[in-house]
Amino acid sequence: MNPSYENYRLNELAAGDASRPEPGNERTGYTSSGAPTGHAHPLPQSNTEVLKVSTRSRPSAVAGAIAGVIRESGLAEVQSIGAGATNQAIKAVAIARSYLSEEGIDIFCVPSFIDVAIDEEERTAIKLVIHRRDKI
Repeated sequence: MNPSYENYRLNELAAGDASRPEPGNERTGYTSSGAPTGHAHPLPQSNTEVLKVSTRSRPSAVAGAIAGVIRESGLAEVQSIGAGATNQAIKAVAIARSYLSEEGIDIFCVPSFIDVAIDEEERTAIKLVIHRRDKI
């Protein structure tokens, strides 16, 4: 695995833990001012938290992070590069949906492609924008 890709992956969070890495942490890809660190990633379109998932990310940990962000803001963004990472991201969305359904919250996601720069190399990633939809 490309060592620079390791910096792209999500900080491993305990399932259900709504905390996320602090800005400026090497794993987030951003400084506290919102500027990219040495491993540049495109800045989010809004104030949406960007969760980066790798093949080795635990789906339950990612699901906990998604659920926490959805509870806070109603909108989360997940990015993954490659089939394995995208598989983990999709499983995490399904798990997060079950976590949130117990609270009467439903979610849906809109997939798209996004270009990201890792060590000055352009890569195509999958972006999942996850929206909150309250149950009726």
